[in-house]
Amino acid sequence: MNDQSPPPMPGCRDVPVLRERGQREVFCGLTGIIWLHRKMQDAFFLVVGSRTCAHLLQSAAGVMIFAEPRFGTAILEETDLAGMADAQDELDREVARLLARRPDIRQLFLVGSCPSEVIKLDLAKAAERMSAAHAPNVRVINYSGSGIETTFTQGEDACLAAMVPVLPETDARELVLVGALPDVVEQQAVGLLEAMGIGPIRVLPAPRKADDLGLGANTVFALTQPFLGDTHAALERRGARHIPAPFPFGEEGTTAWLQAIATEFDVAPDLFERVTAAPRARARKAVAQAAEGLDGKSVFFFPDSQLEVPLARFLTRECGMTAIEVGTPYLHRDLMGPDMDLMVQGPVFSEGQDVDMQLDRCRAARPDLTVCGLGLANPLEAEGLTTKWAIELVFTPVHFYEQAGDLAGLFSRPLRRRAVLKLDAAQPPAARAEARR
Repeated sequence: MNDQSPPPMPGCRDVPVLRERGQREVFCGLTGIIWLHRKMQDAFFLVVGSRTCAHLLQSAAGVMIFAEPRFGTAILEETDLAGMADAQDELDREVARLLARRPDIRQLFLVGSCPSEVIKLDLAKAAERMSAAHAPNVRVINYSGSGIETTFTQGEDACLAAMVPVLPETDARELVLVGALPDVVEQQAVGLLEAMGIGPIRVLPAPRKADDLGLGANTVFALTQPFLGDTHAALERRGARHIPAPFPFGEEGTTAWLQAIATEFDVAPDLFERVTAAPRARARKAVAQAAEGLDGKSVFFFPDSQLEVPLARFLTRECGMTAIEVGTPYLHRDLMGPDMDLMVQGPVFSEGQDVDMQLDRCRAARPDLTVCGLGLANPLEAEGLTTKWAIELVFTPVHFYEQAGDLAGLFSRPLRRRAVLKLDAAQPPAARAEARR
């Protein structure tokens, strides 16, 4: 009997990419501090910047006036910017005052911003000087969170990449999960892997400096976030080996991610099935319920969070959507390749942005759902397009099996809201008034 089924469609890993280098709509990389400071319990993030930086962080974090947050801003005054004061001396004094007041700090991150980079303030040298002065109690590390050239998730990438060179050496065979996740999501991932007999398992970033992992030729690592390209390169320079896999969004992505690690550690197929069968079934059911209304709809991604490629894979493979364009700030094929392998050719993949040209393409396509940043969402809504804020996909737990339904719901809710508004507008005024009572 001859198999008459059509050959499998080739994936998208090698499709041409539209590269744009025009005006971009980006969100500041300093916002990564909002989730990083919650993961590292003995760390403090000191942004060397302006009052605008301080207002941004306080607004993003919703800091209460009586709270003692683990981040702050060393304000660059006019005399610093004009070169009338020695900014390095001022910074040394501020750091000494901070550490005297907060003896619980074990890791201090000097975070560069647009103002500190414009005046060429050498925070790398400052970090070296302060590490020597405050060792061994405090480790001082520098990274850039500037929004001049980077998108907002690159703040985490820069932070973790800066940590890698100072981590200790080890010859132990260990698995490192790389990327900041909500605690409950991280526990789910570790629990599934430990149930397969995989271990020891370390995480980067670790909760405390004392929990630092070691790195060496026997270290293997799996990324949980697609935007960690610099961290990936830094880990490989330390001799660690990456386990390539689709990212753990949805049932399919989570299973493929777990399977890649299980294969690396020679987990028996029957054990893998026993551990994953129940959560896989729950995830499939949750996605089917939450994704109602997505099947057959089109989606257009503006570049924003660098989650766009694996999310497009999830929406097209598990929710029945059609991707028109998948824009992403940076397309790292080594990291995104496994997700692109699973996607059917058809969507345009674009890297970088020329926002006016991309807006023209979006308006011409009239997608059912547009995923974009805050600055574009309201204008597009006013033009009748349904939008989804990309930033919400970073701040909401969306990884692994138990969050798969929530992830689908983030995309289906804007479409349901639009349908309800249209229905409401079609009703007579008296009926609308009665429905609101």
